[in-house]
Amino acid sequence: MTSPDIALPDRLSVDPDSPFHDEALLAKGIGIRFNGVEKTNVEEYCLSEGWVRVAAGAAKDRFGKQMTIKLKGKVEAFLKGE
Repeated sequence: MTSPDIALPDRLSVDPDSPFHDEALLAKGIGIRFNGVEKTNVEEYCLSEGWVRVAAGAAKDRFGKQMTIKLKGKVEAFLKGE
């Protein structure tokens, strides 16, 4: 599914403040398949632990960031366009 020269990380986040944020990799386009369904609203994922974080409606925390909920299941990451 992924090209051999680009290894997708075990954990990736779209939040620039996160230590798991990788702007260069996100610019290439990452797709997430969660329990067999492609998701477009994933904020963060972890392949080894089997979870994704998705937005929880329009709720915001005290710092103004989107509130998220953690969903557990089978997570697959892939580069879009392949």
